[in-house]
Amino acid sequence: MTNGLRPTPIGSLVGKYEAELILNLLSPKQGEIVLDAGCGTGIFTRDILSSGSKVIGLDLSLPMLKRAEIKLKGYPFQIVLADMLNVPFRESLFDKVVSVTALEFIEDGKAAIDELFRVTKRGGCVVAATLNSLSPWALRRRVEAKERQSIFEKAIFRSPDDLRSLAPAEGVVKTAI
Repeated sequence: MTNGLRPTPIGSLVGKYEAELILNLLSPKQGEIVLDAGCGTGIFTRDILSSGSKVIGLDLSLPMLKRAEIKLKGYPFQIVLADMLNVPFRESLFDKVVSVTALEFIEDGKAAIDELFRVTKRGGCVVAATLNSLSPWALRRRVEAKERQSIFEKAIFRSPDDLRSLAPAEGVVKTAI
């Protein structure tokens, strides 16, 4: 898994662990339809596609979606330019939904999570991975944002409890740090 950046050895290790954790929580299966909400350039999408799932990549950035489309050519992958607060799909369409490092950029996280659950089938799975506000990585992103222009300048880093509070009352909520 690579995002086109030159990762540090520690960054590579963390990225590998993060990808494995997300895949274990999502557990995509052959034939399932998965929404990758805030997919960006598709950093985690290829791993999901490797399971035999069909993936719809949703993002606000057309340039990022186009990069994902090029990178994932030949896979059952479609792009959709849209906002996570207004997902343009009917209720209960997706077997599973994943969102990695996207909620940090949405002020109304509850509304975004509600949308992700709305489009997920009953008994389905929603995995939302964010930078933990208590982690050294979030601190590093905050410092970098102050030192130079960064996409994390306006990011909202949530704690595991903050993230858990965004989920609907019913259902199982698992967290991993």
